[in-house]
Amino acid sequence: MSSKILVLTAIDDELTKARAPEGVEVIYTGVGKVNAASAATLALLVLRPTLVINYGTAGKINEGLRGMVEVAHVIQRDMIAEPLAPRGRTPFGPEFDRLSSGQDGVICGTGDSFVTTADPWLVEKGVDIVDMELYAIAHVCQRHSIPWRAFKFITDDANDFAAEHWTANVADGQDLFWNAMKRL
Repeated sequence: MSSKILVLTAIDDELTKARAPEGVEVIYTGVGKVNAASAATLALLVLRPTLVINYGTAGKINEGLRGMVEVAHVIQRDMIAEPLAPRGRTPFGPEFDRLSSGQDGVICGTGDSFVTTADPWLVEKGVDIVDMELYAIAHVCQRHSIPWRAFKFITDDANDFAAEHWTANVADGQDLFWNAMKRL
């Protein structure tokens, strides 16, 4: 009736469902925070997993990163409601500025834009990678008291060539992800 591990990923180009081992359910959320939050909420209510894993692609801010990384913390890079709240914080809501997976790893900045230029705020906040879904998924998990983890495959340098590099590399992290799943 329900699988214990739920893998949420934005699109099928990132991850093929057919490769999921027994007991692992893969759901495609669609791109962006609204799609991710909606799909995550529905999947949690219906499947009742004991662990949610987000797998996806990411652009790198930290030049030293390559391949697949695990995420320790995630922030919202595009919540800008100043002066009501500092950038990264939703005004008048719970102060979930930084969500933690409980694992070692990188800091991810989630937003509804594809990053193609430098943003000094990301560097100031120590953001290593950027994506478009993780914060929403982690937020839903935290509200429902479900542990989460996230693995991101770095496809691009979050610069002028990001779209071209993402397109060329989007499917390249699947083997790394499924191998990591065997070690969980």
